[in-house]
Parts: sequence; structure tokens; C-alpha cells
Amino acid sequence: MNLLRSAAPWISAFALLGAGTVQATEGGGSTYNPGVENFLVGAAPPPGFYVLEYLTHYRANKVMDSNGNVATPPDFKLRATAAATRFVWSTPTQVAGGNLVMHAIVPLVNLKVSVGAFSQSKTGLGDITFGPGIAYHHSPALHSVVGLDFVAPTGRYKSTDPVNIGRNYWSLQPLYTMSYINPNGFNGDFKATLNINGKNSATQYKSGDEFILDYSAGYGLGNGWVVGVGGYVYEQLNDDKQNGASLANSKASSFAIGPSLKYDNGKGWFITAKLQKESNAKNRPEGTALWIKTMIPF
Repeated sequence: MNLLRSAAPWISAFALLGAGTVQATEGGGSTYNPGVENFLVGAAPPPGFYVLEYLTHYRANKVMDSNGNVATPPDFKLRATAAATRFVWSTPTQVAGGNLVMHAIVPLVNLKVSVGAFSQSKTGLGDITFGPGIAYHHSPALHSVVGLDFVAPTGRYKSTDPVNIGRNYWSLQPLYTMSYINPNGFNGDFKATLNINGKNSATQYKSGDEFILDYSAGYGLGNGWVVGVGGYVYEQLNDDKQNGASLANSKASSFAIGPSLKYDNGKGWFITAKLQKESNAKNRPEGTALWIKTMIPF
């Protein structure tokens, strides 16, 4: 299942840079925040109600153009901080050999962008995500989830502002996750998401569809600890469109990796943390993100 939306920054690169060289996805943001997931992404909990909390802080001092070169002035700064609460209902209902799970994510976001004498900051509710999934437990170690997420344009948006928390369009996100869990050996997780973007009715802009692979790999040390690495691979699949016309050289891509850590007390509570550094970005910001995730069973 997908977890956090709208912490990804929405920036009008045209307004900030005064040029049309950075285009990919409207303003360089997304309804999906690459790298959000970590260890245990594919392991849905047993039937019951759960609350997960996600915290992230993202910093970038540059936006890259379609050739991977810096397109922003030296004093450009982007800061995004978010706290997202995810409500999960794991049901005992059997569907297609697995059990039905449902969830919703409610993010609160603070976003600030500054360049030169310009500075703007916004805080508020981001775009809410919800959707169903089917969880499979193939063995005590191997688990997976097939899901379909919907992202609703609930975040505040104003087309004349260069900084917005909301994206002002719906997204549809089919996804597949898998986790291999070994308390005393290799641990591996991935989440593959296809992000199908709707059109922004205020600007007649349709961001290209995106593929994101969140991943983690680590080694179990016993006593609930796992250490390893995590990050993401991001690729925009087609060009953006405005007023029905395709925009050339508007595809985006990036990669991130960094250290990752998990602790599980074996009684239903766990916490994960990772620091990931982005590289090889095109038509996107390139920065560093800190992620913390914890689950509380009820």
C-alpha cells in the first residue's frame, strides 16, 4: 500500500526560474513521494485496526534540467516537512486467496521555497490517499500486497501561487509490494507503483505518468534489529501535456540510496528510519530526505 502523499513539493519552476527549461510533471512535484517506503512494506499486519505515523524532512538546493545540469541559482532552497497518519484496517475477509485490507493517509505538510528575494511558505492538509488491497502471506518469511490507491486533491491549491501543497488533480496508483523477513539474516523489500496522473483543471496541464520502485535491503542482527540500505528508482514514462499538446524534453528521472535501520519489538510495534541522498536527477529537485515510520497496533 502507498503511504505518504503531498510531502513531495509542488513548485512552479517557470515562476521561480523565469525559464521553461525545467518541466517534468507540473512544477517538478508528484502525488507520489519517491522513497517513502522501507522495511516491511509488503507485510500487512494480521486482522485488526492499526495506525502508522510517517515523518519526513526533505531539503534540496537545486533543481536539475533535462540534461541533468543545475537549472536554479545558487541561493535556491527547498524545504519540506510532513507528518502523515495512516489508518489501516486489515480485515479477515478472504479475496482471491488473500485477505482484504483498506487504508487512508492524511498528511500535514509544511513547504517553503526561497530564491533570491523571493520566499513563500505554506502549511496545511495535503492530498489524501485511500484505497483497498489484498494481502498475501506466502510463508512466515515472504509476504506481498496487491493494491490500488486513489489520491484526492484535498490539499490547498492556488494557480497563481508558485508554491502549493496540493496538486489539484486526481491520481490512480496500482501497486505491488513484497517483503522477505529474516530476524537473523537477509531482509529485502520493494514496492512498485505506477502513478497515473489526471489533468489539472486550473492550468490544463497533465503531468506524465510515473513509475517508482521503492526498495530496501538489510541484514537481521537478532533482537529485532535490521541494518541496511534503502532508496528509490524514479522514471517518468511519457511527456507532460498542456492544452492537449505534448511538451518536449519534459520527462523526469532520479535515483536515491542511503542507510536504513529497523527495530521490531516482536509485539506489534516497530520503527524504521533512513536517510537517502538523491542523484542523477533530471527535470526534478535533487536533495536529501530523512524518513521515520512507526506502527501502533490497537
